Amino acid sequence: MAVRPILIFPDRHLSQPARTVQYFGPKLDTLIQDLMDTLRSTPGVGLAAPQIGVMERVSVIDFSRMKKKLKPAPCQDVRVLINPILLSGSGIQVPREGCLSIPDLLANVRRYEEVRVRIQDQMGAELILTASGFEALALQHEMDHLDGKLFIDRVLNLKTDVFRRKT
Repeated sequence: MAVRPILIFPDRHLSQPARTVQYFGPKLDTLIQDLMDTLRSTPGVGLAAPQIGVMERVSVIDFSRMKKKLKPAPCQDVRVLINPILLSGSGIQVPREGCLSIPDLLANVRRYEEVRVRIQDQMGAELILTASGFEALALQHEMDHLDGKLFIDRVLNLKTDVFRRKT
């Protein structure tokens, strides 16, 4: 389909909540394919529709792009998140996080270690995902994009928890 430009902070679309997907069909399938094509053209693991200027609650994560040591064993490689809702979270992890829309920075961000998330698939059927570790982090990061939040919005201390990415 198409590789689309990724919006860079402080683009206004990145701070706006996305709309709930109401219609499932060819237009949604095209958006998902564009998200996957765009993601595969980057070094990233996930991409949300607002990052390409489409204000719909859709995101993709490709766990096959993770470093082998971080990849959870029972993980499905590609996840499409449509209208995700966090049902529960437990435990705490504070990983160093990055984002395709803020390419020069990394930050220590407080996230749940384990999550349960309700999503819809491409046909509109509801599914429940349970994830931990990096998979849970990626789900939370992508859901934040759909709510108009960036990882820097979750940083506790800008002086000690934000780092320039090494080039």
